[in-house]
Amino acid sequence: MAASPGAPAIDARLLGLAWIIPFVGILLSIAIMPLAAPKFWHHHFGKVSAAWAALLIVPFAAIYGVPTAAYEVVHLLLLDYIPFIVLLLALFAVTGGIRIKGNLHGSPSTNTALLAIGTVLAGWMGTTGASMLLIRAVIRANDDRKHKVHVFVFFIFLVSNIGGALTPLGDPPLFLGFLKGVSFFWTTTHLFSEMLVCVVVLLGLFYAIDVYWYRREGKRKPDPTPDAPLGIEGGVNFILLGAVVAVVLASGTWNPGVHFTVFHVTLELQHVLRDMALVGVCALSLWLTPQGVRARNGFTWAPMAEVAKLFAGIFITIAPAIAILKVGQEGAMAPLAALVTNPDGQPNDTWYFWLTGILSSFLDNAPTYLVFFNLAGGDPNLLMGALASTLAAISCGAVFMGANTYIGNAPNFMVKAVAEESGIRMPSFFGYMLWSCGILVPLFILLTFLFFR
Repeated sequence: MAASPGAPAIDARLLGLAWIIPFVGILLSIAIMPLAAPKFWHHHFGKVSAAWAALLIVPFAAIYGVPTAAYEVVHLLLLDYIPFIVLLLALFAVTGGIRIKGNLHGSPSTNTALLAIGTVLAGWMGTTGASMLLIRAVIRANDDRKHKVHVFVFFIFLVSNIGGALTPLGDPPLFLGFLKGVSFFWTTTHLFSEMLVCVVVLLGLFYAIDVYWYRREGKRKPDPTPDAPLGIEGGVNFILLGAVVAVVLASGTWNPGVHFTVFHVTLELQHVLRDMALVGVCALSLWLTPQGVRARNGFTWAPMAEVAKLFAGIFITIAPAIAILKVGQEGAMAPLAALVTNPDGQPNDTWYFWLTGILSSFLDNAPTYLVFFNLAGGDPNLLMGALASTLAAISCGAVFMGANTYIGNAPNFMVKAVAEESGIRMPSFFGYMLWSCGILVPLFILLTFLFFR
């Protein structure tokens, strides 16, 4: 239940493609401005996001009325944006309070093990959480290595993206699907085979590459990180991480049938209590974790603030695109709907996988998932049942191909920033794409033949 009777919603059949311009604009800004104007972007990305949102809201209110514009914004904020940000906030705070101390030595077997562990963790603490938990440990482990850029490229492939496929906690697109009614463990059972193929291939290829460079290096420089026993600081946050999982799972299984309306938007009690509980978990993490742990982790709120500001603009500007896609052949995106539909009226899983993936590579995978989820009908029961292969194609396209560029998923840029802050020369935007096109694209072609034909 989302809207009460009499809600001033817009008839999406009346909307033209021009209403999508602000959405395209904000996503292109995210893709281009950090590279073309990094200083301006660093100081003003919030203003850029707000400007694109205003470019949609102001003319929309002028043409269709303030009540309709207000309803559409409130609808997106209450049902999509706030739950999305609250979950990220809880995972960011909790994982930011866990620190792996001590020093490992980055041999091929150690690095492969770290990537495998991170891939598993990503499904349960989120790609952002797992990336931020392990990235500094991986940097310390390889600080005496001469050839190590490939380690962080594969880290982005596996820990920051593909590992997030198993639960709605793993990657933002899957959590949005959970909010739309997809069962919590549906992804665990339906995406496991696809993820396993990717993980086995990538870990095997990484090990071979790392062995090659490890042997080429010969004698390495002295390890700048003193040897120290491995250990964990902030262990209480593992309990809080379990609480996050329990809270999200409960909100998807417990339905008391209690709901109330805020400006024509119907809110269900279990979802409101979930968001309140997640905020409480975040507060507990900040209270129970010694501040020194976060300081030694290099923890700041800057990445979370950037995500919150940018996604506020994204969620507002994506509204027309989602509305148009919901009406399918009756809307302005009828050609796109036709492209992903076979002559017999059934969805074309190959096109759903690749179109979701290509757009996720450049336009951020969370809103792209929503676009194709709605294009496929937006009915979670149908998509989990008769159209399960289509939902799997959409989910894999969004999660896996977010690894194709630095901007495909939020942790990608975070890992790049942390690595460069540590003195590691990461590939440029297009340099990284050479890696992804050479390694990931052939892998995704293999997935197409195995699962999405």
